[in-house]
Amino acid sequence: MLFVVVLVFGADKLPEIARGLGKGMRQLKDATNDIKHEVTKSAKENNIIDTDTTKDIQDEINKVKDDLEDFTGSLKRNK
Repeated sequence: MLFVVVLVFGADKLPEIARGLGKGMRQLKDATNDIKHEVTKSAKENNIIDTDTTKDIQDEINKVKDDLEDFTGSLKRNK
């Protein structure tokens, strides 16, 4: 996969692409944490904390984070 990226964008653009991916991952992580915080806060305010729903949301967030880490990890290893 990295070979295709190098062919399409060139080796000189690889660090820029990696920085962009890292920045995007940070923004996604921050956004998911904000969403999780707001959902939890709203549930507490309304006394409707559903631990199953909270766990499901956390599981989905963790899946997305794992997928992103797998993807970026392969890019970091192939530098």
